[in-house]
Amino acid sequence: MAYPLELGFQDATSPIMEELLHFHDHTLMIVFLISSLVLYIISLMLTTKLTHTSTMDAQEVETIWTILPAIILILIALPSLRILYMMDEINDPSLTVKTMGHQWYWSYEYTDYEELNFDSYMVPTSELTPGDLRLLEVDNRVVLPMELPVRMLISSEDVLHSWTVPSLGLKTDAIPGRLNQATLTSTRPGLYYGQCSEICGSNHSFMPMVLEMVPLKHFENWSSSML
Repeated sequence: MAYPLELGFQDATSPIMEELLHFHDHTLMIVFLISSLVLYIISLMLTTKLTHTSTMDAQEVETIWTILPAIILILIALPSLRILYMMDEINDPSLTVKTMGHQWYWSYEYTDYEELNFDSYMVPTSELTPGDLRLLEVDNRVVLPMELPVRMLISSEDVLHSWTVPSLGLKTDAIPGRLNQATLTSTRPGLYYGQCSEICGSNHSFMPMVLEMVPLKHFENWSSSML
């Protein structure tokens, strides 16, 4: 859950988000070192009157500034490709949930159950209870089991939407006529909030999603009560 004046990412709840955070820190350190080196060289050029007449003609310098950027790009590309393949990999999901975007609410269908489906609307500000989060609470939460791979099938019935839960590292577009899929695995129980991240009309800001991750036993009790 984000908090006011937060400068970094939300705490990671899934292995994929942990990998993304590590990759972010890895890339940020490379950018910081490059920026520091460039700033140091610029400051030297502006503050010293000493020059070397053969610097611009040296083959060694040209070789270094050609090979070094290539090595840096490889150091960024390899972990990036690894995470991309990890995000697309879905091995034998324990549960499949179909998500449909509408103007301006979400509908969910648990495809492993016969009649387990519902719509999820944002709770209006006038109906919030103490402790509820404005523009983030919904009337029907998506209850999922923790520590199990869950496949989300995401589409839309009208315009483009985007199903996004930052703490799980999820952001998948809901496109009319197309079925996208994403996988999620939560390492701990809790409530995880997200909002539509694709401008979809006048009420784009009013279609959040709330995931409630619970132990498997509690999920089975909840699913039995919903049927």
